[in-house]
Order: sequence, then C-alpha cells, then structure tokens
Amino acid sequence: MVMNWFLAKMIYRIICGEGQHTPQFDEQLRLICAEDELHAFHKAQLLGEREQDNFLNAVHKPVHWKFIDVCEIHRLDDLVDGAEMYSKIQEKEDADQYIHITRLRAAHMLENCLEKSIQLN
Repeated sequence: MVMNWFLAKMIYRIICGEGQHTPQFDEQLRLICAEDELHAFHKAQLLGEREQDNFLNAVHKPVHWKFIDVCEIHRLDDLVDGAEMYSKIQEKEDADQYIHITRLRAAHMLENCLEKSIQLN
C-alpha cells in the first residue's frame, strides 16, 4: 500500500464565555499521511473531532474549541524547497499599517531565531 502526503485545512470555532463576541475561527493546515484523498479527509475529520477542547482561560471563563469540518484537501506530490503550501488574500483598510505590522513580526521572528541559534552554539 502506497501512502501519500496531503495538506488538510481544518476549521475550529473558538467560543469564549457565552459567545457574546465577534465570531472567531481557527484555520489550521495539517499534514496527513493516507492512501488517498478520501482516507485523508476522514483521517483529518477524526483528528479534528479528537482535538476539540474545553478549558478555562486566564480569567476563568470557559473556552470551547469546536471542530467545524475539513474544508480542503490537497495532495502533496513533491516536497520541494520553497513550494507554496498555503495562500490567503487579505483585504485591509490600512495598507501601510498592515505592512508595518508584518515587518515588525518578521523582525521579531528573526530576533527569536538568532537567539535560539546562539543558545544552540
């Protein structure tokens, strides 16, 4: 039996307290190893169901992560350096602020990577 790699997009809804807030959804991309697309879909659904969670947040309000479903499955034929794995077009009111925040996040990530690299050496 030949196994293949798939990228599954799984959606969770995050509900805090009574849910009286702007709806929040977590879109996750997961690697799934399966025979074919159908098996990958079912495997991702089982994973999503298993990983639903309920807990109390820092201010002791209940948080519920509810699995919605798997909305995309993509077979990964070749794992190639630099291959695009995911793309999402964003529409923002303030382009300059979006670019500024993106660059701040990149600088922060670079700083963290450098610190970890120094610690390992």
